[in-house]
Amino acid sequence: MPKFMTIVRGSEHHAPPPPALFEAIDTLMKDAGKRLVGVGGLLGSDKGARARLSKGRVTVTDGPFTEAKEVIGGFAVYDVPSLDEAKEWTRRFLDVHIKHFPGWDCEVEIRQMMDEPPPTKVAADGGLFR
Repeated sequence: MPKFMTIVRGSEHHAPPPPALFEAIDTLMKDAGKRLVGVGGLLGSDKGARARLSKGRVTVTDGPFTEAKEVIGGFAVYDVPSLDEAKEWTRRFLDVHIKHFPGWDCEVEIRQMMDEPPPTKVAADGGLFR
């Protein structure tokens, strides 16, 4: 069955989420059951860093990322049969926020994950293998 990752982006500049939101998210996770493979919330960008590869050069910048209007704040991975079902779980997640954290704005990107990593080597006969 395909897996879909939802990536939550929003501003870091907002009031702390209320406890009722976390309780509602916990209930939603229980409702999802085995369809929900994993979730995670992220601390502010002041607790992290950003690495960039450009023209063969790596640069690492410590947070906070003041130039960023939005940052990734969390993610969820769903094991569901279709993009439509992943969209439905995302809508339910956003509905919980509307009810318990009014005024908070975000964007959630929904992406299907690869079933397995791409081939890493070329066999002597030209075929690919892992």
